[in-house]
Amino acid sequence: MPGALAEAALPVIAVDVMGGDFGPSVTVPGALAAAREVGCKVLLVGREDAVAKELAAQKAAGTDVSGLEVEIIHAPEVAEMHEKPSDILRRKKGASIQVACRLVKEGKADGVVSPGHSGATVASGMFIMGRVPGVERPALASLMPTERSPMVLLDVGANVDCKPHHLFQFGIMADAFARDILELASPKLGLLSIGEEEGKGNSLVKETYELFKMAHGINFVGNVEGRDVFTGEVDVIVCDGFVGNVALKLSEGLGSSLSRVLKRELFSSLPAKIGTLLARGAFKRFANFVDYAEYGGALLLGLQGIAVIGHGRSNAKAVASATRMAATFVRKRTNQHLVEAVAANEELTRYGKAIK
Repeated sequence: MPGALAEAALPVIAVDVMGGDFGPSVTVPGALAAAREVGCKVLLVGREDAVAKELAAQKAAGTDVSGLEVEIIHAPEVAEMHEKPSDILRRKKGASIQVACRLVKEGKADGVVSPGHSGATVASGMFIMGRVPGVERPALASLMPTERSPMVLLDVGANVDCKPHHLFQFGIMADAFARDILELASPKLGLLSIGEEEGKGNSLVKETYELFKMAHGINFVGNVEGRDVFTGEVDVIVCDGFVGNVALKLSEGLGSSLSRVLKRELFSSLPAKIGTLLARGAFKRFANFVDYAEYGGALLLGLQGIAVIGHGRSNAKAVASATRMAATFVRKRTNQHLVEAVAANEELTRYGKAIK
């Protein structure tokens, strides 16, 4: 495991400041905000001149950086969105996402945050940081808003072709995450399917269902349907990365469309405008509910450290949220709890792997 936390009082998070659509103009202020709010050290990984320029601009704008643990780590290259992850791994050893992941590998950081190339982040995390012992495939976990409290959905895109033991491990890892980060004593875990009844779904879902029924210490509540995602009835929903990514993108698109429709209707007439003024507090809370920046990004669970992958269009608020999440993950020793949960279910995982 990375050794930075053992040697320092603060979680150390490497931020890929060159990633995303806006680069240092949002990643630097976002990282600084997180360092101030949760007490972590941030390593700003990117082209030194660009990072230093943005730091100077933040100071000139009145941002107080005194007392913050901040360090610039030079990385001469950038992983461009049009490049293949495999090409980035082979040809761009100086890319900021690779440099950030090597900091974790070398024990100089505890986790990585990147709003940049998601494929490059997944590949760099797996091949540089490495996987947790016993984990065959890391999974992307996304926090989703619900009517009650946030819910964990995974996998949301790292693994589009899965077998039953993969989904089983995803659930084991998400359970450990929900216990620590969402502070739930016994998270309710559901398996996404086309019907609630046992026996519904394709062969992947049916076989995974049987594994969860036999799992140690998992509060498995059975199948859930797409309509259950936002009710808050369950705390963790497991699916393969193809289904999960469609569900995630559909949810994001629906949230954005609802916001636009609501805004259009609220300003369509004078009575509507007056009502909007009277209910502005409720509308602000609704805006926060559908704002992806509240959670910052998806967490890649199953690595030797933590990687948080943000949207390419992340703003400073999203970067700050992602960095706070990574620091909390480190501070609560969630990876160690994840390792223990995976080990406790190792025999059942082997049984699932043997299913033909």
